[in-house]
Amino acid sequence: MEKVLWNGKIVNKEDVRISIDDRAFHFGDGVYEVVRVYDGELYLADGHMKRLYDSARKIGIQLDMTPDDFLASLVELREATGLIDGTIYVQVSRGEWPRNHAFPDQSVAPQIVGFTKQAKRPLEQMKSGVKATIIEDTRWLHCDIKSISLLGNVLAKQKAVEAGCFESIQHRDGVVTEGSSTNVFIVKDATVYTHPANHLILNGITRQRIIELGRKEGINIREEAFTTDQLLQADEVFVAGTTVEIMPVIQVDDKKYSDQPGPVTLKLQSLLNEDISQLASVKH
Repeated sequence: MEKVLWNGKIVNKEDVRISIDDRAFHFGDGVYEVVRVYDGELYLADGHMKRLYDSARKIGIQLDMTPDDFLASLVELREATGLIDGTIYVQVSRGEWPRNHAFPDQSVAPQIVGFTKQAKRPLEQMKSGVKATIIEDTRWLHCDIKSISLLGNVLAKQKAVEAGCFESIQHRDGVVTEGSSTNVFIVKDATVYTHPANHLILNGITRQRIIELGRKEGINIREEAFTTDQLLQADEVFVAGTTVEIMPVIQVDDKKYSDQPGPVTLKLQSLLNEDISQLASVKH
């Protein structure tokens, strides 16, 4: 039987029953994280836990478990499912309460659910690059919260699918924010630009690691907003996220940058790959 995490315990999936009165069902009232697993090891898990607790705090959800205990439960879930390469999804809703827009009584406990999914690294796409399309960012103004209310992101991703693209690159009044499920980077004259981590974007854990690794290597990386015109005039473009790692974008709408990833993108891919590989060396 498939094992899942349910309120701090590892149980059979068939034994979990989520109430119709769970606020995740009524309002999308909750937060979540997706942690990547490589060779049986959780990657950047501390960063994901920090962001999960930050997101919960921002919407007034109080978790009784400590971040360390929460992380231990994810490790236990990985062991119970035998996941080697893939992801762990974990969601925290505000809990079960009859439908009412106002928060429930403080005695209501948050509901926690987690499950694993096998997933290979997208190595072929990372080598060849992908296409993207530019769309208007019509989402809410708390994109820094990793909310389970993802309708805006779903609609943005669907626009990419309908355009035959991998990702939608969103903008507000001409200023690029982020993708539907990724952070966006451009390279111009060997300098990397990405939108600053404010309420208009989700501060990706992979985004943070790329910036850290790149700066250590001497790459000039600026957390600075850029426009759609600058995007189309860039030397290189890539998007990044937990499941896509560093994904080169070789074409945006009718603008084709190259037939293959650029040198700065390749360098950052190499640095991230080395970082991931260190998991295996620590394990063995």
